[in-house]
Amino acid sequence: MSTERIFDNTKIAFALKSDSELERAYFLFKMISIEPLVRIGTAATNFAIKAHLPIEGLIRSTVFDHFCGGVNEEDCLPVIDKMYEKGVSSVLDYSVEGKENDAEFDAAMHTTLNIIDFASAKDAMPIAVFKPTGFGRLKLFEKVGSGAALTTSEKAEWDRVENRFDMVCKRGKAHDISVLIDAEESWMQNASDALVTKMMQKYNTEKPIVFNTLQMYRWDRMEFLKKEHALAIKNGYFLGFKLVRGAYLEKENERANVLGYPSPMCKSKAETDANYNAAVAYMLDHLDRMSLFSGSHNEESSYLMMQKMAEKNIPNHDARVWFGQLYGMSDHISFNLAAHGYNVAKYIPFGPVRDVMPYLIRRAEENTSVAGQTGRELALLTKEKNRRKLV
Repeated sequence: MSTERIFDNTKIAFALKSDSELERAYFLFKMISIEPLVRIGTAATNFAIKAHLPIEGLIRSTVFDHFCGGVNEEDCLPVIDKMYEKGVSSVLDYSVEGKENDAEFDAAMHTTLNIIDFASAKDAMPIAVFKPTGFGRLKLFEKVGSGAALTTSEKAEWDRVENRFDMVCKRGKAHDISVLIDAEESWMQNASDALVTKMMQKYNTEKPIVFNTLQMYRWDRMEFLKKEHALAIKNGYFLGFKLVRGAYLEKENERANVLGYPSPMCKSKAETDANYNAAVAYMLDHLDRMSLFSGSHNEESSYLMMQKMAEKNIPNHDARVWFGQLYGMSDHISFNLAAHGYNVAKYIPFGPVRDVMPYLIRRAEENTSVAGQTGRELALLTKEKNRRKLV
């Protein structure tokens, strides 16, 4: 069965962008497409932040406003409401990274709890998200996952991490808001996976509330998905998974090479794509037990998912199936899917401009390194600019 090619409709894709916003987006992606410029810009921005130069205004009016919803929850409301009018839901993502102490971890947890409370009053926000290392130290996750003995103080610290996870998942269940827990580096993931499975067993008793994230550039994730499925059947709870390809490829391969262990990464992009699509198909086969959030900017994977849903007579708006993209990217996928009645959510990063800069820099670097991503955005923006000139 062939699926109608819907992602070329730029009128729907960019309906929310004014002419000036369209020009700004074009300018930004044009800059991002020039790799040396991204490197220089990254170094200059890092220097300016460390030197406390007054650059927030410039960043806010350019890259920040394109990729982020605002500096706090209230600030994001106009974006949330505008997108929901077009059928696109929002996932507020507190994108502050690299924190290291309990006070900062507690602050991140309270921000996430506030987002869930905030979301409970808005139909446009059915999903919340957090990053494991927002709630605990990376080194601690790594040590717990390795099975090494913890000191007394580390045990107490890990109990606090688990308590943060538990409080957020409990609040999600109370408000019927799904909680998506991100995946990170493979060397911290075992501990996070075990903790998320524990939360699923506790809170996914009627339906999936807690979602783990599977990075399908890891060759072992399909086997992990099947094991989790067997465990859920055996113990009578539901599964939620967000599928992504993954964001730490260079770092993963480099560490495996330096430390002399086999890389956990698939050997090629084609192998990753096949792995991703196999996981989508597997989950669509088992919606009686699991819910799927497909976090992908890949058109072919999205078309394949639509096709599988049609073949299985799964309604476009089935509550167990979601498509997701990042705010500021792949609007041609998000808004065209929503226009055809699919469940779509945009991840909307927010936070103080200075604190969100590491996220924005990573976004720029990823767009530069992902083959075709920036070129495709530019081609679509050009097409829409030309279409508007003829109207």
